[in-house]
Amino acid sequence: MRVVVSQPAAEHIAARGGRHYVWLTRAGCCHGVTRLSSGSAPPAGKEFRRIPAEVDFELYVPEGLAQLPDEMVIELRRFPRRVESYWNGCVWVV
Repeated sequence: MRVVVSQPAAEHIAARGGRHYVWLTRAGCCHGVTRLSSGSAPPAGKEFRRIPAEVDFELYVPEGLAQLPDEMVIELRRFPRRVESYWNGCVWVV
């Protein structure tokens, strides 16, 4: 998996402990569309595994994830200020 991280996102992650968790969230609307969520701490009740990536922080994905994307892009949003991850260019996982 290729990981592309913007410098502002890398700095933001480092300032919050140097770990970035990415997981899938099933939306209640839109016919149960799966969305990519991320944060500096894992959500309760989920197991994660560390992904070897050439980045300046630890990157984790769900333990039971069947397939990794070809590319993950991690960027810092300004309003509201948060890190977002994109799976093969999308926040929605197909």
